[in-house]
Amino acid sequence: MIMGAAASTVYYNIRLRHPTLSMPIIDYDLALLFQPMLMLGISIGVAFNVLFADWMVTILLLIIFLVTSTKAFFRGVAAWKKETLFKKEAARILAQTVNEEAEGYIPLSSGPTNSRREQVSIFENICWSELGLLLLVWGTFLALQITKNYTSNCSISYWVLNSLQHYKFFRGKKNIQQNIPNIASNSKIPVAVAVTMHEAVNLYKGEKKIQSKGDEGTNWRAFQLILYCLIGILAGIVGGLLGLGGGFILGPLFLELGVPPQVSSATATFIMTFSASMYVIEYYLLKRFPVPYALYFSVVAIISALIGQKAVGKLIKILGRASLIIFILAFTIFFSAVSLGGTGIFNMIGKMERHEYMGFENLCKQH
Repeated sequence: MIMGAAASTVYYNIRLRHPTLSMPIIDYDLALLFQPMLMLGISIGVAFNVLFADWMVTILLLIIFLVTSTKAFFRGVAAWKKETLFKKEAARILAQTVNEEAEGYIPLSSGPTNSRREQVSIFENICWSELGLLLLVWGTFLALQITKNYTSNCSISYWVLNSLQHYKFFRGKKNIQQNIPNIASNSKIPVAVAVTMHEAVNLYKGEKKIQSKGDEGTNWRAFQLILYCLIGILAGIVGGLLGLGGGFILGPLFLELGVPPQVSSATATFIMTFSASMYVIEYYLLKRFPVPYALYFSVVAIISALIGQKAVGKLIKILGRASLIIFILAFTIFFSAVSLGGTGIFNMIGKMERHEYMGFENLCKQH
């Protein structure tokens, strides 16, 4: 369901442009910084899902979702107040201009008008080099995960392939080796770490920037980049553990970084498409994926996501308030916590009444 909704939303967003800057609404450099670490955390999270009891997952879900929704809500309130100030200032300037025109004075234009297009062709709006690296990480994890399915759980070959999910040979990648001389020599290095480090070093040196933040996206400190990479891994672990998209965590995080709500939502959903597809494959291989239910909910999610994108887009244009996206995100996470948490608690009470085992599961048992 999450994969279907994410894929349809990306299809809708892939032609859209940034609300104020001349760039795609999807920030590919921001995705390149977080997506490989997110994929790295997924494998750990899925293993934890097998290992942890249902009540542990339920409690963790409630805590994370309640904290995330609360922070997103207050972020939305702050954005709403800022938009109100902007609207008042714009109204004051408009009233002043009308008065000046009424007196016969028409000011000269301060510069060229904004000819930025809201939509362009797909091929023009995609950053192909960044997308290629993202697909490389996704494809590597996918190939190794499928291969791992043909081994016995907890066998030597199983753990070798599991470790290879984090490692891949990078030979002849001169651009990566030049940018990361201390890490990417002619040796075996983690593919996810290599791609993220390639992006992080470029951001640190100022050779790249998070364009969606404007001039603020150029000043990055080493500890900030390390922290964000760790948060990406954590988002993957939580997403894999709970069977949810990492966008529920990355979306509010991008807002905290100062990324505009439209770009934050579009980029988090873009990243979530990669992670959600991996969840689907991994849970299918673990035989925890009911295909008929998944197909039904995927169709419902795709239709709902397309309708929601168009409706929210029109509301933002009419009201002039992008903070609506933040409030929608906050309430979605909150109601998800209530519904999923309530179902988990109900199931937990049923297991207690039936005196079923509620401890850790065996990670190495055959599924």
